[in-house]
Amino acid sequence: MNSREMAILAAKTLDSKKALDIICLDIESKSSIADYFILASGGSERQIKALSEEVDDQFAKEGLIVKSIEGKASSGWILLDYGDIIVSVLTIEMREKYNIEKVWGDCEILNWEE
Repeated sequence: MNSREMAILAAKTLDSKKALDIICLDIESKSSIADYFILASGGSERQIKALSEEVDDQFAKEGLIVKSIEGKASSGWILLDYGDIIVSVLTIEMREKYNIEKVWGDCEILNWEE
């Protein structure tokens, strides 16, 4: 599975669990850390935990193991690092606070709903 397919799987998994404002940023040309950065919001700490666990479960079924997990539900954000893609699930408040989209504002957005 290539990084684009991984990003689409992450976005679709998040969507199936009712994540909010899912965005897949193509950061490959701007960063050496990953190819895609997937952002999503959850309405509560409990939901962001469930969303991140679902992504991890779906990726594990595909044989994709998370390299690192940062943050925790009680902090309002969880980041899953799969090497080629990074999935960040935040509460609405934390997403507004960090405004990650602005940092990567010059990157293309992958249309994962095609």
